[in-house]
Formats: sequence, structure tokens, C-alpha cells
Amino acid sequence: MKFIVSSTYLLKQLQTLGGVINNSNTLPILDNFLFDLKQNTLTVSASDLETTMSSILEVDSDAEGTIAVPAKLLLETLKTFPEQPLTFVVENNNTVEISSNHGKYALAYADGAEFPKAVELADPSSTTILGDVLATALNKTIFAAGNDDLRPVMSGVFFQFSPENLTFVATDAHKLVKYQRTDITASQVAEFIMPKKPLNLLKGILAGSEADVTIEYNDSNAKFSFENTELICRLIDGKYPNYEAVIPKENPNKLTIPRTQLLSSVRRVSIFSNKTTHQIRLKIAGAELNISAEDIDYSNKAEERLTCSYQGDDMQIGFNSRFLTEMLNNLTSDDVALEMSLPNRAGILTPADGLEEGETVTMLVMPVMLNS
Repeated sequence: MKFIVSSTYLLKQLQTLGGVINNSNTLPILDNFLFDLKQNTLTVSASDLETTMSSILEVDSDAEGTIAVPAKLLLETLKTFPEQPLTFVVENNNTVEISSNHGKYALAYADGAEFPKAVELADPSSTTILGDVLATALNKTIFAAGNDDLRPVMSGVFFQFSPENLTFVATDAHKLVKYQRTDITASQVAEFIMPKKPLNLLKGILAGSEADVTIEYNDSNAKFSFENTELICRLIDGKYPNYEAVIPKENPNKLTIPRTQLLSSVRRVSIFSNKTTHQIRLKIAGAELNISAEDIDYSNKAEERLTCSYQGDDMQIGFNSRFLTEMLNNLTSDDVALEMSLPNRAGILTPADGLEEGETVTMLVMPVMLNS
């Protein structure tokens, strides 16, 4: 088995796949990349049992064979090469020899047959979405997903496809984000929960991508195919909470304010808030928004006054400043709207501008009780 490939081209593909490999694997074979060569097509795969990702590379060869190559060692070696052709030759003494312009390097390889096989999806449904649109949807939602192992359904992003729209939801019970596109639809209704790890990988690869991504899914797995790459992962099992029920429908009090101004203010004031609750108080009267925080234990307090556009009754409401900061950071609009009903009901944060046609982002943040 022998093939020739460009060093930088190989490195770029392997770095993408390397994100799948865990630092500590129960199965030693998972510390490897699987190389599957068929003539001038090399398929490289990486897996952690839950997620398997593979890329197809064009190489110069007329051989066939499969081997598993140590991922870390190969990546560290490739990073040091300038652009040049590398020749890989599998020797009989269980090593694969890499020849560069200046030297030779031998790595021990494992039998490719030991590598776990990727799942074949039986009878999948499918939807096609533009890479950059998917990356945007994941960027907007993934930060709101929880990290609680006891509630695994909340630790992923909920995909909801229908002939009317595509909806992506993430929540950790304190904050919730719903991202919806009405300009892209699926042929049939489907719902599934995707774990965070494969989504973070996709988000990184697909940002700015003009390629179409085909998403195939059944009850237990989902497969994302684009250009020369495939990612297959196991879905999170369970029923997603009824998120529509927690979004308040009637919100008569509406505040509109420049996003960066509110963000800077919340950041500054929150430095003076209690270190366990991170509580800040929003007091709105007329066209004035008063943001304050106090840490009674240390006699620290701060207060800022901002002008805003506001329709509704005068009110006071408390929020965890970390959640508010995260959400404002995640929006890209110039102005944001905060809609509220009562001090004990969730506030709804939406961008007031800068959205594409057919795109909506709804962020929900739970209030914290104010001690008057």
C-alpha cells in the first residue's frame, strides 16, 4: 500500500477530523485515524463511538488497503512540514513510512479492521440546508444549552423541521434561545436532539460555507454530508421539554435600546453584584432605564442611568447578569428589544434589526427575585 499526498492538504483535513478524538479513550484504537485507500481515493475517519467523521482526499496511488495510524503523532509531524508531497508506504514490519523531501519517518500502525464501523442509517428522512445558515443557527443557540448530566435532553440543541420552517432551540432552564427560518423548509415533520460536541465541530467547519449540507436522520442517528466530508452521530435520547409553554405570549412592557450600550452597562454594573447570584436590577420609568447592582456583604454597589424607548408600566425586574451578557454578546443587531409582562415572568430579548428575510431569533431569560 503506497500513496502520495500534499502535506498541507492532508494536515488541513486531519486537523478538522482530529476534533472528534477524545483525550482519553477507553478503546486504544480510537486514538487513531483510519486510512482507507481505494486507488486514488483516500477516506480518512476519526471516531469516539458516539460521533464518526470522515473526509475523502484525492491522492496519487493505484493501491488498496486500510490501516489505523496514531493521530497525535501524525498531526504533530505534519504541522512541522512546509508544503511538499509526502509519500506513505506501508512496510511489512507493521510500520508505515513517510518520506518527505528531507527525511523518513516510521510510525507503527494498527489493523484497520479493528476500527469501529460507522453506523449506516436505515430508512432516513433528509433535509438540505446551506452550510453558513446551519453554522449561524448553531452559533445562535449552542451557548444556551445546559451542561447538566442529569438532564441530558437539555445538554443538546433541539432540531425541529417542518414544511413551514426549521427551528433550532437550546435551553438550560435559566435561559432559552429559539432560532427559526421560514425561508428554508423540510419535506416532512421531524424532531431530534443533537449533542453539543458534533455541533461545535460542524459550527467551526461550516462558518461562511456556501456548500449545501444534507442532513439525514432517523430515530437514533443523524448524518451531515457536505463537500467531501461526512459526520454521523448518535442523537440524545429523550423528549425535549415543551419550550413553547414557557415563552410568555402577552408582554405589554417593551423596552428598545442600543445593544452595545446595554451590554457595556450590564458588564460594568455586574462587577459590583453579588458573586453568587450575579443579580442586577433593571428599573424602568418613562424613557429612563436604571441599572443597578449591590453586594451587601462587601458594601459594593453601582448604578447607571440610560435613556431608552419604552412603552408600558413602570417596573422593576431582576436578572442574572451573566445570562444577560451572554445573550447580548450573541446578538449582532444595533438595537435590541426587551419585552416583559411581570417581574416574576421571563423577559424576551429579540434583535430589533439586522435579521435576514425569514429569520427570527427569540431569547428568553428567567428573572431572579428581587429583595426589596
